[in-house]
Amino acid sequence: MKVEKGNKIKVEYEGKFDDGTVFDASSIHGNPLEFVAGKGHVVPGFDNAVVGMVLNEEKEITITPEDGYGPINAELSKEVPRDQLPKDEEPKVGMMLGVGLPNGQQVPAMITNVTEDKVTIDLNHPLAGKTLHFKIKVVDISEATEEDLKEEEEEGCCGSGHCGSHSEEGKEKEGCCGGGHCSSSDGDENDEDDEKSDVEETPESKPE
Repeated sequence: MKVEKGNKIKVEYEGKFDDGTVFDASSIHGNPLEFVAGKGHVVPGFDNAVVGMVLNEEKEITITPEDGYGPINAELSKEVPRDQLPKDEEPKVGMMLGVGLPNGQQVPAMITNVTEDKVTIDLNHPLAGKTLHFKIKVVDISEATEEDLKEEEEEGCCGSGHCGSHSEEGKEKEGCCGGGHCSSSDGDENDEDDEKSDVEETPESKPE
């Protein structure tokens, strides 16, 4: 049986950067990544790669930023007043924050600069601008039920929630891996909302 668009599949994977550093793997989570192929719930490069694979087939793929989490968008670097940040901990470069948008969605952001009265946060996806290398293996193929499709639509992300993503990016359920593999977010639609967003500290997460 070959993977077709609309199939529910399970994929074991290991994701690396160009330098060989492993940024995520299904073994870390203890279960394979599960999603419906061809429905945009994983980044395009990953989604396209699994279509046509057969059960237990393994292969290596390379995903460019264009087919992954997109290029780095300089407009997603924002300055916010320090008094908008949590008061219980001193902001530091590299600290991860959760930015709550007016629509209730929360997206991850990293502090990149700190001054006396302002903090610069980067709302780009942690994997934006990076070329990703994956070893993947399809370990289960089945027909997706209406319940499966509805569940993924509600989650807006792959059901297993791998990688600290974000996903679609903007779509977070702990941020699927891209390996997170949520689709990459455009970012532009959030520009105005980000100025009015609530910022709160979040535990440091795995890259989505």
